[in-house]
Amino acid sequence: MRRLYFLIPNIELTATIVNELEQQGVPHRHLHTVASINQSLEDLPEANIWQKTELAHGLEWGTGIGGTAGLLGGLLTVAFPPGGVVLGGGALLIGAAAGAGVGAAMLGLMKGYEHNHQLDDYKHEIEQGEILLMVDIPKSRVDEIQQSILQHHPEAHIKVAEPQ
Repeated sequence: MRRLYFLIPNIELTATIVNELEQQGVPHRHLHTVASINQSLEDLPEANIWQKTELAHGLEWGTGIGGTAGLLGGLLTVAFPPGGVVLGGGALLIGAAAGAGVGAAMLGLMKGYEHNHQLDDYKHEIEQGEILLMVDIPKSRVDEIQQSILQHHPEAHIKVAEPQ
């Protein structure tokens, strides 16, 4: 999947483009709009916490870092058992799972309040009243969708995000 970013001058044109994209087979759940705080998005598909914050990255990193730390803790527990208790490989799995859960929760909580840094490029335009429309589409349809929108609406500015 690729994410296309459209900067659109007003709400009416954004609604028109959203309708055109839906007619071209882009599911409603793959469309996300962001506007300044003093603009109403009316019936447009508003971006949620997954698009507006770094929550997804926090969960990914937290799971990886926490799982690694838990695995290392499990290894230490097996290597140096507390009170002479004999522990097996289950301690490694439990340590890794517990670490992944705690890490995901901690980084998820922290990153859930941090704005999505990919939206920084559009901050000025959004504050000036433009609407940002994010469209998630398969890689194979990027050129088709870009050409279709630019052909009908040359005032829209498009950027394609590379996968992370």
